Amino acid sequence: MVRRTKEDAQETRENILEAASIIFVKKGVAKASLEEIAQEARVTRGAIYWHFKNKMDIFQALHDQLYKPLTDMILQDLEKGHPNPLKQLEELCVKLLIDLEHNAQKKRILTIFFLKCDYSGEMEEILRKQNARKIESFSLFTRYFERAQHKKYLPPETNPKILTLSISCYLTGIAQEYIRNRGYFSLEEQGPAMMRQFFAGFSKKV
Repeated sequence: MVRRTKEDAQETRENILEAASIIFVKKGVAKASLEEIAQEARVTRGAIYWHFKNKMDIFQALHDQLYKPLTDMILQDLEKGHPNPLKQLEELCVKLLIDLEHNAQKKRILTIFFLKCDYSGEMEEILRKQNARKIESFSLFTRYFERAQHKKYLPPETNPKILTLSISCYLTGIAQEYIRNRGYFSLEEQGPAMMRQFFAGFSKKV
């Protein structure tokens, strides 16, 4: 019974987050209200306050919903090991892009971050936290490049941190362009070639 109650509570929380993402996309973060989110989620405002302090808390939870799975996925992938760490990272990046194309909630969340919120005023602190979380996630990519350098897939003079910054900017740019120009290109169809071209630019033939 206790387990079912916990599962129900988690399901309600996820439902609220999905509803919030829908309302934020429709109205923007600033103009959206908790009442509208409650109506979309078909719950009471009391149910929302049980899980979240306020609208900004919901907004932060949406960010966590996006980046925690990303961090977990990277850490799990790093545990596997691979004879060619660059190829391993390339495959992971392709997987991330294709997952974005097929995940409606992730697309809504990125639409909110890129297009539907103003990061001024009280949002500045949230932006700072978001950037720190994103840097934490993407910094894990450094391990792939360090392993690749150790296995001589990268020249000894290569700076893994610069490559990490490069892949972070590249992936963010692809995601942003995809969200801004929906239908302009397919992440599933063009994503693999994009990543292959990126890694071909610095991979060392061994």
